[in-house]
Amino acid sequence: MNINVTQSIIKDRCGVVSFKRGTAFYQTNKVVIQYRTNQECSAIVKGAEDFHVRVEADGKGGFKTSCTCPTLASVRKECQHVAAVLLALSDQKHQQKEIPEQTMSADVQQLFLNGTKLKSRKQLHFETRQVLKSIFTLESVEAAPGKMMFGIGVQIGQAPIENIRLFLEQVQNGTRIPEAAYDPTLHCFEKETDDVLQLLIKVLDDEKALLGTSFVKNGPTMLIPPSAWLQLVPLLESSQDVKLIYNGNERNGFHIAKGPLPLSIDLSETGEGVHVLTIEGMDKLLFMEPYHVVLAEGRLVQLTREEAATLGELKELVESSVSKRIPVPADQTVYFQEKIIPALRNFGTIQVQEALSAYERQPLVAKLYLDRVKNRLLAGLEFHYGQHIIDPLDSKGMDSSPGVIRNRVKEHEILEMMEESSFAKTEGGYFLHNEELEYEFLYHMLPRLQKLTQVYATTSVRNRIFRENLQPRINVKIKKERTNWLEFKFELTGISEQEIKNVLAALEVKRKYYRLKDGALLSLETREFEEIQRFLAAGPVQPLDLEAGLNLPLLEGLRMLDRADDESVFQFEESFRSFLDMAGSEINYPLPPSLEPILRDYQAKGFQWMKRLAEYGFGGILADDMGLGKTLQSIAFILSVLPEIRMNKMPALIVCPAAVTYNWLHEFLTFAPDINAIVIDGNKSQREKLGASLGEVDVIITTYTLLRKDLHWYETSPFHSVFFDEAQAFKNPTTQTFRAVKKITANHKFALTGTPIENSIEELWAIFHIVFPELFRGLKEYSHLTRKQIARRIQPFMLRRLKEDVLSELPEKIETVESIELLPDQKKLYAAYLSKLRLKTLKHLDKETIRKNRIKILAGLTRLRQICCHPGLFVENYQGRSAKFDQLIELVDECRQSGRRVLIFSQFTKMLELIRREFIIQGLPFFYLDGQTPSEERVDVCNRFNEGERDFFLISLKAGGTGLNLAGADTVILYDLWWNPAVEEQAADRAHRMGQQNTVQVIKLVTRGTIEEKMNELQEKKRHLVEELIDNGEKGQTTLTEEDIREILSM
Repeated sequence: MNINVTQSIIKDRCGVVSFKRGTAFYQTNKVVIQYRTNQECSAIVKGAEDFHVRVEADGKGGFKTSCTCPTLASVRKECQHVAAVLLALSDQKHQQKEIPEQTMSADVQQLFLNGTKLKSRKQLHFETRQVLKSIFTLESVEAAPGKMMFGIGVQIGQAPIENIRLFLEQVQNGTRIPEAAYDPTLHCFEKETDDVLQLLIKVLDDEKALLGTSFVKNGPTMLIPPSAWLQLVPLLESSQDVKLIYNGNERNGFHIAKGPLPLSIDLSETGEGVHVLTIEGMDKLLFMEPYHVVLAEGRLVQLTREEAATLGELKELVESSVSKRIPVPADQTVYFQEKIIPALRNFGTIQVQEALSAYERQPLVAKLYLDRVKNRLLAGLEFHYGQHIIDPLDSKGMDSSPGVIRNRVKEHEILEMMEESSFAKTEGGYFLHNEELEYEFLYHMLPRLQKLTQVYATTSVRNRIFRENLQPRINVKIKKERTNWLEFKFELTGISEQEIKNVLAALEVKRKYYRLKDGALLSLETREFEEIQRFLAAGPVQPLDLEAGLNLPLLEGLRMLDRADDESVFQFEESFRSFLDMAGSEINYPLPPSLEPILRDYQAKGFQWMKRLAEYGFGGILADDMGLGKTLQSIAFILSVLPEIRMNKMPALIVCPAAVTYNWLHEFLTFAPDINAIVIDGNKSQREKLGASLGEVDVIITTYTLLRKDLHWYETSPFHSVFFDEAQAFKNPTTQTFRAVKKITANHKFALTGTPIENSIEELWAIFHIVFPELFRGLKEYSHLTRKQIARRIQPFMLRRLKEDVLSELPEKIETVESIELLPDQKKLYAAYLSKLRLKTLKHLDKETIRKNRIKILAGLTRLRQICCHPGLFVENYQGRSAKFDQLIELVDECRQSGRRVLIFSQFTKMLELIRREFIIQGLPFFYLDGQTPSEERVDVCNRFNEGERDFFLISLKAGGTGLNLAGADTVILYDLWWNPAVEEQAADRAHRMGQQNTVQVIKLVTRGTIEEKMNELQEKKRHLVEELIDNGEKGQTTLTEEDIREILSM
């Protein structure tokens, strides 16, 4: 294109910010030039939504541009898409110099000052444009002498389009069309209309094949190529406004009709031994041969390719005959009725003269006779037409059958099946002398033949087919003498136990059938036998015993059951069902007397579940919803084994976050004062002193951090039981915490967590690898398991109850999102950092870049989040205000006046400090807790708050989001968002837990049009990950991806 475009011109036309964004588009190969001439250029800029850009020379040495993206009236510069295309045009050698980093222009500041008018592209693109009413006209036209085709035209409003090709090209390029009153920035089409237009745009590429026609090329109508017809039909049927024009008639609507054509077909005898075929109504049909379509009496009938070919030939015969009658010689009458008349029935109504009734078709009745003689399967086949019987193996009978109109198609189909069955043929019939071929015929081909023939089989043949209701089953039960072993016994109804072993042996070598002692052929190709075969193939190599069964260690048996595709084959005895449903089984273990009146029903079942696992020597995860009393259930278990602990001098170990160590001690003192529990903390010398003087200690409580520091002592000390509280602390197997807890030895291990999966299902493997490593072998094997297999295997070993399932009396939790508009000063600051981050991050963004620069990217995103919270978090001497902070103070005032008791969470301790300072100024009494608060003090301030002292509690999300009981609150304010929704849910459940009497209001503060809105969307993708696993859902995206970052930075 001969226009002068330089980078300085582009910057001047587009502004600095659009220039930078255009550079990013161009450098990441998002610009696609569709066509380019000396005077104009059309291009597409790829993105979340594609936009069309057009550049035209203005005849004065300059150029004018247009783009289909929505733009703001207050912005007088060209958009980033135009900048990208201009850069592509200016860089003829495709070498773009690096753009030096610029400061934010006044235009962008103005853009964000007017941010309340700014909408996302998708909303602006679809909400503000007027929908134009369009009508398509489908017309039959003579494209060449004797060649009828469909032409299609378009009408916009009341104005027909005079040049449809130019119109489609302009729609494709997103340019304004004055004669159609169409402007892509102001108008759009209905979806159905747009679908048709997009297909017609593709048709433009096919028109070269039609250049030889005499049809006018640049008129209001374009020909529809046959290759596009079947795609166009459903689109036109969906469109509301279509006109069909042919033979001068016009009809509204487009619909493909079914049923015969309006043809009258008559076959009669002339009296001279010659028959004639007369077809009336052919002249009323308009045959659109290229599309296999007929227009008749206002109907549009679609034919198959074969029907269209037949009708075309018939039409030529009729039109070539002066009398419009087709003679049929006498010697061809039978053939004519066998072949031609059936085909003609698809086209119209047929009348056959009474004199020809002797030739009328008799239905074919095929009869198949089967017998077994001297280990050979014999078969005889006959074709019956009324009184006529035809032997298909008699060549004379097959060729000469006077007066019989035969169903050659059906005969051929039957004979083909007999050929496929590998029968040998003699003059007397068919025979098979091979047992495998006989099985294939009886079980596979005979059912097909029964649909076409009448089968007569002797007793010897019927006995060859095993017809009993077999119902193969694998009975599964826990062995009485070894409770950690499974016994699998194979049962086949109707088969003696002596033969079951032989049947299983046949399955192992993948035989298709097994011949029973009575000679019957038992098919091994059923769904049930295929499942048993897979089960045997997956099992360890061991000889089957006389009872045709397998004995396997329980875990190995569970792994084999995981691989089963058809669970109906397995029959579980009560012993195994009780094991699978430990939580729901009848209570067999006595509850600790001191806790029996305290424990709720579901807590008692949780206790039973722990006891049952301990009996089998298994570990497990107690994954009850937060606030359901996992601590109390664990204390009940420890109380029940207290005599063992003291007799063997092996204490129980509790490992938990520092925030809840003294909460555990408080719970022991409250519910089990007889247990001698101690917290080991303090400096090194203090911990060593405590460790050396344990004496009669029953329970040791420590933190994950101190466990790592004192690992040399803990790994050499045997424990009776260990409870890992908030077990997600070691969800990452590459961390020091994971390696430390792996070295702890104990008779029984349990993990306690309300969120066994926070980000990925591999975290579940990490927890089980600590408490029950035998359940899954390695992470590699685990990664190959389907969600259904994982869910099935963990079922007995993970107990999860939700609040709504077990606490019907628990009040509801109401979650709301407060959307807040940034203040003008915040917008300026936010825009500056966003622009800078976009330029640095999007320039060469890919997965490898994210991996190498993850900390830098997250740091940049954190800056944006801090601006949303309060710019004073990192801008020194910031004197401005914060919209979210102002909203919080208003909410606090409302809560104070209505008597609400409030928890305020923030992940930024500096933000909590700003709130704390404001509370002091206003004289609001509050408690405060962050990572620096000593463990003993945490329990004290929580108890004081729950007892009614002070109405506000400021809490660091990381330090106080788990383990605390703050049921005294009825309102939770999440000041800022976190990437993982589970973290926020844990914080909210500090109040919404057992003991809560009031409805809990959870309020999220989210700034509109910022990174926080995008975070809220990402949270929805991660939510309910545990439930998805249990329900066998697809694995969801749980990490911050390249696409996530692109979406965030596009806001």
